[in-house]
Amino acid sequence: MFSRSMFQPRSGMSFGMAAALLSAVTGVYAQGAAQPQVLKALEAQGLTVVEEFDVGSELRAFAGVAGDQPIAVYVTSDGSAVVGTRLDASGAPVDVATLQELVAKPMSEKTWAALENATWVLDGDAEAPRVVYTFSDANCPFCHRFWEAARPWVDSGKVQLRHLFVGVIKADSPAKAAAILEADDPSAALLENEKNFARGGIKPASSISSRAQRILDENQQLMQTTGFRGTPGIVVRESDGLIRKFNGMPRPEQMAEVMGPR
Repeated sequence: MFSRSMFQPRSGMSFGMAAALLSAVTGVYAQGAAQPQVLKALEAQGLTVVEEFDVGSELRAFAGVAGDQPIAVYVTSDGSAVVGTRLDASGAPVDVATLQELVAKPMSEKTWAALENATWVLDGDAEAPRVVYTFSDANCPFCHRFWEAARPWVDSGKVQLRHLFVGVIKADSPAKAAAILEADDPSAALLENEKNFARGGIKPASSISSRAQRILDENQQLMQTTGFRGTPGIVVRESDGLIRKFNGMPRPEQMAEVMGPR
């Protein structure tokens, strides 16, 4: 039994971006057999096929990604395909764990590694057990609201925020980000900006160094690749290794999902 669905890209991550995230972790997906023609047609429409997996002799199953979502493609004996979720006799979805293992976990690992290796500014205790990445603009009021809402977790040492600065909100956003990034103590400069946010925040840098501009460009590209089009864009990793993303300021009832228990 199948739940049929057309694959549609979700806003944020393009098919090419998803393929780039998977490029270092995927192998040859066809297990010794010729690639079904229907897969070529789906790939031409933007589906990225990752790997074939076994579901018995009546179907060939392929794990893929559409947008930033794992998805399965089941090819029948006549060469046609069903794209969506396979259900068992009781109506429960199957192959979810397989898709997580073949697609979701590798994508999460690649994304998390890219965030770790980016240039970010620490907010909180570097030894805090829970890490939360946030794409931030020094002029973003919702970023400031998130910073305020996060204080109980950060101040108690339970969470460290890692701010990846971009310059997208106002004309002086890049210069304010540069003032933070180029400060002797970027964490203190971040704190200055947030504590004085209502009065305009940190004084913009008089010029933007090539280093600061490179960081801003790289962070903006990473923000788009990760699936965000605005700030804050928040990423956490759960105990199962999968990442969760929150677009914009979380609702009050979501803060525990982002930050963990208080």
